[in-house]
Amino acid sequence: MSAIRHALNTRRADDFSAWYQEVISAADMAEESGVRGCMVIKPWGYGIWERIQRLMDDRIKAAGVQNCYFPIFIPLSNFTREAEHVEGFAKEMAVVTHHRLIADGKGGLVPDPAAKLEEPLVVRPTSETIIGDAMARWVQSWRDLPLLTNQWANVVRWEMRTRMFLRTSEFLWQEGHTAHADRADALKETHRALEMYRACAEDDLALPVIAGEKPENERFPGAVETWSIEAMMQDGKALQAGTSHYLGTNFAHAAGIQYQDKEGGQQFCHTTSWGVSTRLIGGIIMTHGDDDGLRVPPKIAPHQIVIIPMLREAPEDEALIEYCQEVVDMFASIPLTAFGERIRILLDKSPGKAAAKRWDWVRKGAPIIVEVGPRDMAEGKLAMLRRDALWNADNGKPAFQFLSREGFSSQAPSLLEKIQQSLFVDARDRRDAQITRGVTSLDEVAAHFADSQKYPGWVEVQWSKPTGEALEKVVEQLKALKLTVRNVPRDSAPADGTCIFTGAPAVERILVARAY
Repeated sequence: MSAIRHALNTRRADDFSAWYQEVISAADMAEESGVRGCMVIKPWGYGIWERIQRLMDDRIKAAGVQNCYFPIFIPLSNFTREAEHVEGFAKEMAVVTHHRLIADGKGGLVPDPAAKLEEPLVVRPTSETIIGDAMARWVQSWRDLPLLTNQWANVVRWEMRTRMFLRTSEFLWQEGHTAHADRADALKETHRALEMYRACAEDDLALPVIAGEKPENERFPGAVETWSIEAMMQDGKALQAGTSHYLGTNFAHAAGIQYQDKEGGQQFCHTTSWGVSTRLIGGIIMTHGDDDGLRVPPKIAPHQIVIIPMLREAPEDEALIEYCQEVVDMFASIPLTAFGERIRILLDKSPGKAAAKRWDWVRKGAPIIVEVGPRDMAEGKLAMLRRDALWNADNGKPAFQFLSREGFSSQAPSLLEKIQQSLFVDARDRRDAQITRGVTSLDEVAAHFADSQKYPGWVEVQWSKPTGEALEKVVEQLKALKLTVRNVPRDSAPADGTCIFTGAPAVERILVARAY
């Protein structure tokens, strides 16, 4: 077999972090903005986010949740009403204190002392407090419940160490906020949102996740319960891909969200919040990418098929483009669908050599790449590459398949569905192979993560669900190993041993890992 010459300079096995950054650059997804911790999301990266947004928004609305929009500026006093909440975000808040600039006499600008705000405004880090104010106005009676809202927005959290898509000072997300008459209904919504995220991650993003409850120390500030979906990246680290929080009546008391019940009494609402962000794109890169760049699951690919005519600045170019356009028209005129939608197909007529354009689309991760040359046109054929099966194992060359136009158009929907499934299965099998079970002591955990293996994955252990000082001690023990508890998988086997931290009888199984 000939050695494969990959499209990237950096290999995952050599330097996973540098590989990640190269994928973002080579796939033309995003770039630094000039503002520390903030990025410019370029069309291909934003197109992926638009697809995630579209599919997620459909799921949100199907549950009866309505979209709203709330201000990006939140009065500081809103946060001071909820002490635990503000403590959790205080170190990350960006604050506006003035509303005007004036010349400093040196050619620059400074805040005008006369334009100091009476009350500082926090640039939205999350919206529980300002949405709580609105809910207090909107909810008066039991008839107004449940109140189900969501917003698509940007938020700002002043991160010290940033990495594009994974942790940025400004990022895009959706945040659902709901109010309910009682605990049972609020918990039902918390779990519905969690299951929505699991289904979207696995069905739309081909991203296998484990859904479960976070331990007490990992809860959202002010929450009673926090649930998450956790995905394993190819380097074995965990990525928290989405969270759903049951907030009890904590925020309702702070904001005065009350309703008159059927008996005429006043009750505080039980509230929830839940969200996913552009961090999902980082998860897609680190789960599906390879040494040739990004591989985009077809459901979220802005272009599922890219057709590249082999233009040579010759008279036959016009006929070749027309031939390729006829392929595009086949998909437009026949109700061929993949995943219940029309296939998204691009005819790339941009200048440049076909081979160079092919590798551009390989690095971007387009699911199916088609090349058409004069000989293909003469024979009524085309050459197809599947991005999930790029290389011929026998000769180390791109694994082109030569198909008739009609054969390709009829097979395309099922091909896209097979690519979607193959990406999911590969990621799921890789994750499952990297979860170690049967570990019965903290020393074994330490030995596992200190081992020479580069990507140790996750470890399942049993614990007694300690609280208070006992939990603080566990957190410190794990911190010394650079580990955290990811969650308590909701479908894990019952506990049947002793807690590796306290020696007490175990009550549940947890996953511990290194994480982003």
